[in-house]
Amino acid sequence: MTLFFFSLFFFCSHALVSLGSSNATGDELALLSFKSMLSTPSKVSLASWNMSSHFCSWQGVVCGRRHPDRVVSLHLSSFDLSGRISPFLGNLSFLQKVELGNNQLVGHIPPELGRLSKLQELNLSTNFLQGSIPVAMGGCTNLMVLDLSNNQLQGEIPSVIGASMKNLVQLYLRKNLLTGVIPQSLAELSSIELLFLSHNNLDGEIPSALGNLTNLLSIRFSYNMLSGAIPSSLGMLPNLSVLSVGFNNLTGPIPTSIWNISSLTVLFVSRNMLNGAIPPNAFDNLPNLQMLYMEHNHFHGHIPASLANASNLFTIFLGANPFSGIVPKEVGELRNLNLLMLSHTLVGAKEPKDWEFITALTNCSQLEVLTLGFGGFTGTLPDSLSNLSTSLKYLILSENAISGSIPKDIGNLFNLQILEFDHNNFTGTIPSSFSRLTDLQVLTLYGNKFSGPIPSTIGNLTELNSLYLGANGFSVFDLSYNNLEGAIPQEIGNLKNLVQFHAEFNKLSGQSPSTLGDCQLLQSLYLQNNFLSGNIPSLLGQLKGLENLDLSSNNLSGQIPKFLGDIRMLYYLNVSFNSFIGEVPSTGVFANSSGVSVQGNGRLCGGIPDLHLPLCSLQLPKKKHKLLAVPIVISIAATLAILSSLYILLTWRRRSKTKTPSTMFMPGHPFISYSQLVKATDSFSPTNLLGSGPFGSVYKGELDDPDGESRNLVAVKVLKLQTPGALKSFIAECEALRNMRHRNLVKIVTACASIDSRGNDFKAIVYDFMPNGSLEGWLHPDANDEQTEQRYLDLAERVTILLDVAYALDYLHSDGPVPVIHCDLKSSNVLLDADMVAHVGDFGLAKIIVDGNLIVQQSVSSMGFRGTIGYAAPEYGAGNVVSTNGDIYSYGILVLEMVTGRRPTDSTFREGLSLREYVELALHNGTMDVIDTRLSFSLKNELQGAGEGNSSHKRKTDCLTALLWIV
Repeated sequence: MTLFFFSLFFFCSHALVSLGSSNATGDELALLSFKSMLSTPSKVSLASWNMSSHFCSWQGVVCGRRHPDRVVSLHLSSFDLSGRISPFLGNLSFLQKVELGNNQLVGHIPPELGRLSKLQELNLSTNFLQGSIPVAMGGCTNLMVLDLSNNQLQGEIPSVIGASMKNLVQLYLRKNLLTGVIPQSLAELSSIELLFLSHNNLDGEIPSALGNLTNLLSIRFSYNMLSGAIPSSLGMLPNLSVLSVGFNNLTGPIPTSIWNISSLTVLFVSRNMLNGAIPPNAFDNLPNLQMLYMEHNHFHGHIPASLANASNLFTIFLGANPFSGIVPKEVGELRNLNLLMLSHTLVGAKEPKDWEFITALTNCSQLEVLTLGFGGFTGTLPDSLSNLSTSLKYLILSENAISGSIPKDIGNLFNLQILEFDHNNFTGTIPSSFSRLTDLQVLTLYGNKFSGPIPSTIGNLTELNSLYLGANGFSVFDLSYNNLEGAIPQEIGNLKNLVQFHAEFNKLSGQSPSTLGDCQLLQSLYLQNNFLSGNIPSLLGQLKGLENLDLSSNNLSGQIPKFLGDIRMLYYLNVSFNSFIGEVPSTGVFANSSGVSVQGNGRLCGGIPDLHLPLCSLQLPKKKHKLLAVPIVISIAATLAILSSLYILLTWRRRSKTKTPSTMFMPGHPFISYSQLVKATDSFSPTNLLGSGPFGSVYKGELDDPDGESRNLVAVKVLKLQTPGALKSFIAECEALRNMRHRNLVKIVTACASIDSRGNDFKAIVYDFMPNGSLEGWLHPDANDEQTEQRYLDLAERVTILLDVAYALDYLHSDGPVPVIHCDLKSSNVLLDADMVAHVGDFGLAKIIVDGNLIVQQSVSSMGFRGTIGYAAPEYGAGNVVSTNGDIYSYGILVLEMVTGRRPTDSTFREGLSLREYVELALHNGTMDVIDTRLSFSLKNELQGAGEGNSSHKRKTDCLTALLWIV
C-alpha cells in the first residue's frame, strides 16, 4: 500500500479528531498520542480519554502514590485496540507495568520503549506485531516479566535479553516467527523461572548452560527446529516442573539425569528423532509426573513396569515408536489414568496372559481413551474389556490380527463415542448390546469376518455419523421404518453377500438401483411404502434366488416385466398401489393368485382369471423409458445417524492399510464435518442465507464452542462446485489465508471438505460472522430494507473504514508471510464487525507471489476476466498479469465509491462514462455536487446549526476534496 494513501487518511483522521489543548502535561500528551495512533478511535474502550477529566482517572490508567501526576501502569489488555503502538509511550518515564495484550495492534515494537528504565512488566502478547525485537529493549534493566507471545515477530532473539535484563523472572516469546539459535546469553538469567520459546522457527542446539539456572520451573521449546541432543545438564535443575521440547529435530537418547528430576510433572518430547530404550527403573524417581508424551520417535525395547511408580500419571502417549513386548499389567495401578495411546508400535499380545493388562485397566476408573491400533495384538479379546471404566469414550484396536468375537457385554461401555475394530479377524455377529452405545458417533468394523444380520438396533444410535461395515460377511441389512430420504445408492451392488434387504416404510425416492442385480445371493427385497419411481430394472432378472419382492405403495410405472415370471424361486410378489399399466404376465409367480398382488394399479389388464383384471382388448404400444440419472444420495430427515450409516456402508469405502492415527490426537486439526454445518445452519435454511455469488452461497450459522457452553456466530460459504472455477476459488482462498493473521482480514475459522447428504462433493469455508454485513449494504441500502434509515456512515466512519482496508492491503502486499494480490477488492468484499471495524474478505481470486513470481500463472482464457467490472484495473481486460498495482487501482475506485455513494457501474452514468471520469469532471467546478447526498446533507445541517461551526465544516470538506483528488 503506498504511503500516499496512509498520509491522506491520517490527514483526515487528525482533521476529524482533535488531540486537545496545548496545556496538557507530558504524560497526558503521551497518552493522547497513543490514542491518536489507533486506527479505530476505540470510541467505546477509550471514551474516557478526553480533556474533560484528569488523565489519572482515565480507564486503564494508574498513577503513582508518591507521584500522583505520573503514570505508573497501563492496564489495556483485551480492550479491542487496533492500530500502532505510539513511540511516545517511551516518554512515560515512571511506567512500571504495561499491559496491551489480546488486542489487534499492528506494526513494530517501538525502540523508544527501551527508555523505560523503571519498567517491570511488559505484556504485548496476542496482537499482530511484526519486525524484530528491538535491541534498545536492553534499556529495560528492571524488567521482570516480558510477554511478546502470539505475534508475528521475526529475526533472532537479541542477546540483550539475558545480558541486560538480569532481573527477568518470566520470558514468553512463543508463537512468533523468530529464527536463529537460542542465545547463550539466556543462561545469564539467574532469576528466570519460566522460559517459553515454543512455536517459532528457532534452530541450533539447546544451550547446555541453561542447566545453571537453578530457579527454572518450566522450559517450553517445542514446535521449533532445534537439533542435537537434550543436554544432560537440564537434569541438574532441582525445581523443573515442565520440560517441553516436542516437535523439533532432536536426536540421541533421553539423558539418564532427566529421569531423576523428581519435581517433573510434564515431559513432552514427541515428534523428534530421539532413540534408545527407556531404562527399567526410569519412573522410580518421578512421583509427580502427570503427563508423558514420547510418541513419534525411535524409542525401542520394552515398556518398563516401573511406569506404575509414577503414580500421578494420567496421560501417556507412547505410540509411533518401535516398542516391543507386551503392555505391562502394572499400568493398571495408575488410578488417575485418563489416556493411554500405544498405537503404531510393535507391542502386542499372543497368549491369554499377554492380555492381562486389560483386566488390570479395569481399576482405572477415569480412563477415557485407549488406543492399541496398528500393533501386534493377536488372539481373542478378554471379556474383561466390557468391564473397563464407563468413562471410556475412545476405544481403538484397528489394524491388528485379533480373532474371535466381540465381548457380548461391550454395551456396558455406554459412554463410547468412537469404536474402531477394523482390519482384524473378528468373527461372529455384532452383539445386541451395541444398542446401549447411544453416544456412539463413529463405528468401524470394516475388513473382518463378521456374519449374520446387521442388527436393526443400530438404528437406535442416533448420534452415529460414520459407520464402516464393509468387507465382512453380513447377510441381512435392515433400515426399515425410518425417515430416510433420497435415492438408494448404486453402490448397494457391492454387498455381494446380501441375503435380505429391508428398506420399507421410509421416504426413498428415485429409481430402484439396477445394481441390486449384482447381489446374487439376495433372497428377500422389501422396498414398500416409499416414493420410488420409474420402471422395475431389468437387471433384477439376474436374481435367480429371489424369493420375496415387495414394491407396493410407491410411484413405479411402466409395464410389469415378464422376467419376474421367469424367476423360479420367487413365490411372493407385491406390486400393488403403483402406476403400472398394460398386460400382467401369467407365468411363474403370476400363475398363483395367492402369491401375487397387483391391486391399486388402475390400468392393468390380462393375467390369470383369479386376479379379476379386465381383458387386454388392444395391444398397448411399448415405450422405451430412458433411465433417469439419479444422484447417489440418501439424506436424513429425522434420523441423521441412520442416513450416514447407510451411505457410508453402501459406498464400500475401503480404508488404507497405512492410514495415519485418528485426527483426534493430532493437534490443530482444521476441518469440520458436513453434519456439523448442517446443524449450525439449520440445514442451510433459506432464512439463514446471507447472500449468493457465482462461486458460492453464504449462510449464517451457530457453532458450539469446544467447551460446549456457548455458541459462536459464523458465516459459512458453501462452494457451488458445479460452477467452473469454484474449486480453484476454494483452493485459492484457503491457500491465501492459511498463514495470514491481521485484524483487518476476515478470519477463517475452519473449513470442510467432505461429501453432502446426497453423496456429492462438498466444500465450505467458515468465517467469523460479521454482524454489520458488507460495506456495499451500507453504501447502497435496499430500499425495501427496514434498516435503511439506520444504515448511514458519517465521514469519520468512512475514513476509518478506508484506513482499515488500507492496513489490510499493506499487510497483504508487504508485511504478510508471502505477498498476496487480492484481485477482487470491492465494497461487497469489505465486511464490518460489531464495532464497525472493516475486514477484507473473499480471496477466491487471490494470487500468491513467491520470489517475485505468481505461484499460478494462468492465461486470460483459462482464468477469465480477473476481478469485477468497474473495480478491476483496465490492464486486466487486456490480459496483463495481475499485480499489486491492480489492487491499488481497485482501492482507489472504492475510495471514490465511499465519497460519492455511487457504484462504479451506476446506471445513471451516460454511455462510456466511468466513476473515475465522473469525479474528474466535477473536480474543476462542482466538487460538492458529486458527494454522497447523505454526507452532503449532514454537512449542510452542521453548517447551519450551532455545532462545531465553520472551522469543523471546512476541515471536513477539505478532507472530502482530498479524497476525490486521487483520480
